[in-house]
Amino acid sequence: VVDLLFQTILHPLCVQYPASVKYRRCFLTELIKKHEATTAEPLDELYDTLADILNKEESTHCYKNYLLPTGESVTLSEDVAIVSQGTTGLVTWDAALHLAEWAIENSTVFSNRTILELGSGIGFTGIAISKACNPRAYIFSDYHPSVLKQLTENICLNGFVLEPETTNHIKMQSQGQKVEVMNYQKTKLIVAELDWGSVTEKQLVDLQPDVVIAADVVYDPEITLALISLLQKLSTWRADGKPPEVYIAFTVRNPNTYHHFKAELDKAGIGWQIIPACRNSIFLCDLQSNITILQLLI
Repeated sequence: VVDLLFQTILHPLCVQYPASVKYRRCFLTELIKKHEATTAEPLDELYDTLADILNKEESTHCYKNYLLPTGESVTLSEDVAIVSQGTTGLVTWDAALHLAEWAIENSTVFSNRTILELGSGIGFTGIAISKACNPRAYIFSDYHPSVLKQLTENICLNGFVLEPETTNHIKMQSQGQKVEVMNYQKTKLIVAELDWGSVTEKQLVDLQPDVVIAADVVYDPEITLALISLLQKLSTWRADGKPPEVYIAFTVRNPNTYHHFKAELDKAGIGWQIIPACRNSIFLCDLQSNITILQLLI
């Protein structure tokens, strides 16, 4: 039990970047219950750690740490609340975890290629792919100012170095901004502000992705048409005339929304096929989630 404690709550990574107070309190309470049920001698370490956590104040922010098969970690700062500052983009959703798992299992799709992620949120999928799949360039994109700010901070948190002059651009939330980052794996990372409804030809021509991915962006029928229009433009405005590969992961919460998305793809003449699920689960997530990954043939 002591070993378990030091591999979880008291792991150096979790001490430096702790989970929410509520999560740590619940975890330790359950661990203590299980230990007491064995009639073993009480462990001071458990009670001391719980007492320390009970004295801490709840925060609107917390950290989540994920271990990659390579042994590296992904650490994210995110909001405790699902909806915060008028957006759901400040937390990590299960579809992002599944897409990252599939990417790691199919790393050749991403290796030495330029990847564009639509609706990157706070960056889990992109950071995991950048660390595990060796892309030539990775373009994170989103639109909400708070999401872009948190996304940029998480990229830096994971060992990617922002050029000093670009940090101010993120804080000023300038229109159409790009922030270039170089990491130790020689992958070029870019954070782009991208509004699907008003994206310009120049913005998309500058991107030129080989692969386009997105996680949990198909949750509202109102944005479906904007997404499909953006994908068509990416295909039309590609310099070599070769359309990018497109993979969209999403949780099917409302079957009607899912069917609407597929119907609109059919109307637009965009083919699609369901990608088989990842064989090995790497990250903890809700086992009840009904998650699908579609490859779109634009």
